[in-house]
Amino acid sequence: MNRNQLISEVKNEYSLLASAENSQATVQSVTNVSPDAYYEKLLDKVVGKISDGGFDGYKTGKDIVEAVAKDKSLLL
Repeated sequence: MNRNQLISEVKNEYSLLASAENSQATVQSVTNVSPDAYYEKLLDKVVGKISDGGFDGYKTGKDIVEAVAKDKSLLL
């Protein structure tokens, strides 16, 4: 899949997660960071990694979001 498409899909996935978290305030209660800020920072890291080819083996943005949720070391 092309990287621009993956970036678009990842942005959409993190937007959905941030919206859900805003309604529940789960991230903020654990990290003292708003859900929007948390996911924006995470999104920036993922987009950078996609741009560098770090997720070229993934077929969808959702696959990337799920992989990062399971293993944050993928962003290193």
